[in-house]
Amino acid sequence: MNVPPVYQSPLLEQSIQRLAQADIELHISKKRVKNINFRLKPYQLLVSVPFFISPAHAAQAVAKRVAWAIANHGQVLEQSKRQQLPLNESATADSALLLWGVEQPFTLNHDEKLAYYRKQLSKAMPALFVKWQPIVGVTANEVRLKKMHTRWGSCNTRARRIWLSVYLPAYPIECTEYVIVHELCHLHHANHSAAFWQAVATAMSDYQHWHNMLAGKTGQLD
Repeated sequence: MNVPPVYQSPLLEQSIQRLAQADIELHISKKRVKNINFRLKPYQLLVSVPFFISPAHAAQAVAKRVAWAIANHGQVLEQSKRQQLPLNESATADSALLLWGVEQPFTLNHDEKLAYYRKQLSKAMPALFVKWQPIVGVTANEVRLKKMHTRWGSCNTRARRIWLSVYLPAYPIECTEYVIVHELCHLHHANHSAAFWQAVATAMSDYQHWHNMLAGKTGQLD
């Protein structure tokens, strides 16, 4: 979530909660525009607000668009999947094999590489959860691996179940640790509120570096 403090209000918090239940993050930014503009992207609702619009007016406008965003999010996801390769498909292409960010002296085809990553992540995962659950102060009931197309991890807060992407072992292991911390923090905070990100930063002070690497800003794989 990226919402300037001036916009935070009970009404906006309700909208954030409803969007979060649909796995949509709210991002609000002030821009030199004439009207409030909404742009729905995979897992994000981007809102551009004119400088002259009051926070109360902006919160009301967002509240009116929540149902629209939730109703159309599925279509946006499907369109994104048709237009783009799956998340880091390059990580499992017939190319150099990376394990925890280090190139390996052998190659594998797509299916072999995916199976290899699944095995390596399964081996590393228990120790990582033993490490980070006490730090975050919460315990997951179940952890599963999945070939995710648009996300690195997800969390079912009711079942306390965490899913991790099998593509993660292509990156330095700290990236996997960040995703684990991120999803564990969702067991404290279901949305991406300021309190959620503070919990992430408290548990892992350098999380932004690994977050950016997974986002393709500083990582080896684009």
